[in-house]
Amino acid sequence: MAKQVNQNDGVQRGLKDRHISMIAIGGCIGTGLFMTSGGAIHDAGGLGALLAFAIIGAMVFFLMTSLGEMATYLPVSGSFSTYATRFVDPSLGFALGWNYWFNWVITVAADVTIAAQVIQYWTPMSGIPAWSWSCLFLIIIFGLNALSVRVFGESEYWFALIKVVTVIIFIGIGLLTIVGIMGGEFVGFDTFTQGGGPILGDGFSGSILAILGVFLVAGFSFQGTELIGITAGESENPERAVPKAIKQVFWRILIFYILAIFVIGMLIPYDSPSLMGGGDDISTSPFTLVFQNAGLAFAASFMNAVILTSVLSAGNSGMYASTRMLYSMSKDKLAYPIFGKTNRSGVPYVSLFATAVVVVIIFVLQHLSGDAYEYIVAASGLTGFIAWVGIAVSHYRFRKAFDKQNYDKSKLKYKAKLFPFGPIFAGILCVLVIIGQDVDFIQSGEFNLNRFVITYMGIPVFLAFFIYHKLRYKTKIVPLEQVDLRQNVKMDDK
Repeated sequence: MAKQVNQNDGVQRGLKDRHISMIAIGGCIGTGLFMTSGGAIHDAGGLGALLAFAIIGAMVFFLMTSLGEMATYLPVSGSFSTYATRFVDPSLGFALGWNYWFNWVITVAADVTIAAQVIQYWTPMSGIPAWSWSCLFLIIIFGLNALSVRVFGESEYWFALIKVVTVIIFIGIGLLTIVGIMGGEFVGFDTFTQGGGPILGDGFSGSILAILGVFLVAGFSFQGTELIGITAGESENPERAVPKAIKQVFWRILIFYILAIFVIGMLIPYDSPSLMGGGDDISTSPFTLVFQNAGLAFAASFMNAVILTSVLSAGNSGMYASTRMLYSMSKDKLAYPIFGKTNRSGVPYVSLFATAVVVVIIFVLQHLSGDAYEYIVAASGLTGFIAWVGIAVSHYRFRKAFDKQNYDKSKLKYKAKLFPFGPIFAGILCVLVIIGQDVDFIQSGEFNLNRFVITYMGIPVFLAFFIYHKLRYKTKIVPLEQVDLRQNVKMDDK
């Protein structure tokens, strides 16, 4: 049976429901859970970390339902860049799209570097230069994206499945340890509810500032869930697959993050030196510590393999997301038309090659000039949160335009929960987290210019994209009565 082609953009609808669902799951699970969750528990205590992840999880749930409503109504590869262009202001779509592309390009370059360090954990692999491993991983990632979207979806399915199985095993072993069936120390509820400072009371899990710091960790951990919207343009049945994947977000966060953090907090004291800052060493991963406490000697090696697949999965998804974003922007006249070319397999090969070239340039720059690379990374640091604000604003305007133009809401195959509370709550919380990025300054009052610039550099970079497009094309906010709500219509057909 021939693959369906998306007539809107020329890509092929080759992603099955299971691909979309597992990509959504994989977007939530990564090094944020496997590594930095330990630092979060150390800073805010077990209960404080659990509370922070639950709040950010609720925010992400509302964002994904907002994105899901738009993605099922208008499934395109550009996702929120296209929605911002249509429903808010073309300059906002331009800034969101290019910023997001830039962020994922940097992420891919960072991931192939991290993967090389992870694989050198095993002694036989350490004799091969790290740059050789990075080149090999980049070739693999490029190949998975160059063949077809079906190959990408299948690779992400298995990458994500490995992570899901690991978390399930971890939670199972942890709960068995807590109830005393397996070996290991159980620290108890008293220790679980301590840590993080006295501001909210002795019996609570931490200070407001500590929990705000964990908001940042949780937010970065959940970034990638917006890939659901980008995959909608290549889903075999987006009206069925996207809502199904989004409905799982809440339960996924509840089960994987909340239970995992509960297990870690109950089995490892918040003031344990092993949890200090989360660490980059695989031996400091709370997953490794819990497995070792349960008597599993191979824990560190096993978790290293899982983290390797997790990093490669992030790089694979990053290459896909950046390629599709660049491709879609060309369709919306926000990038050169040449980036919209696709091959017989529906792969936007020009966008893929261009993205890969920039990844290589950043990778080389990273090794030649560490300072320059630090600022490049800083420039993309807030991209995920800015994209989330863009999703919230776009959805709010989308639904208001529906009302203004008296559109029939039965046309919405999937409706976001608790509108307008959802996008308003998510947007405001995202802005608060963006403002509170420099927790050290808020806590100590000591201003550090270099730290401040690196922390907030992503904001002026985003504004530079926005202002450039605004000044060049003199765009204005699209009036609600003029918002284009037509389905299956290309932007350049208007």
